[in-house]
Amino acid sequence: MAVSLEKGAPVVLARQRVHLVETFSYEFRQPYHTAEKMLAGQGREFIERVRDEARRLAYKAIRELASRTQEQGAKLTRCGLLLASGRPLPGLEKILASHALIHTADGELFREALLHASARCGLRDFRIKEKELLDHAGEAFRCKPNVLLRRVTELGRSLGSPWSQDEKFATLAAWLALKAPMKTIPKGRGKFSAS
Repeated sequence: MAVSLEKGAPVVLARQRVHLVETFSYEFRQPYHTAEKMLAGQGREFIERVRDEARRLAYKAIRELASRTQEQGAKLTRCGLLLASGRPLPGLEKILASHALIHTADGELFREALLHASARCGLRDFRIKEKELLDHAGEAFRCKPNVLLRRVTELGRSLGSPWSQDEKFATLAAWLALKAPMKTIPKGRGKFSAS
């Protein structure tokens, strides 16, 4: 989601679903699940290949989005990212020994690719745990979370359906990235955010 502020109000400039694997199959979309079935060295190499591919595709997607928004007169400057609620991951061997950690690691690999690409593009990033998003946004924008969610739902009407919850939450994260004080966001500056 690409969001800008016009007179203090959010406007959705673009939406796109980014695929961070070239081969859209279970094997690549869930690399830790795949690595679990491999010998340790092969699994590690496979995960590194998927990570490199995800970083490359994330960078390409952000550059394309920056180009699209530049055509609209906006400059991409910030990245809002929703985080899972989990703790930092242990080493690969411990991850592969726990099915719950495997699921977490699959998601973290792709989040890390987006953060890596946004840093490479010179964007400041704003990170927030998904479970804290509505409460934090409600405080930041001084409105009840349900009212705020209705407002974000309205933003998507012009884009057509489906306007999924992940798109609404990404829009809200991008809006928060624009609202966050510059000192809390590393690198870059500006008035436009993508999530």
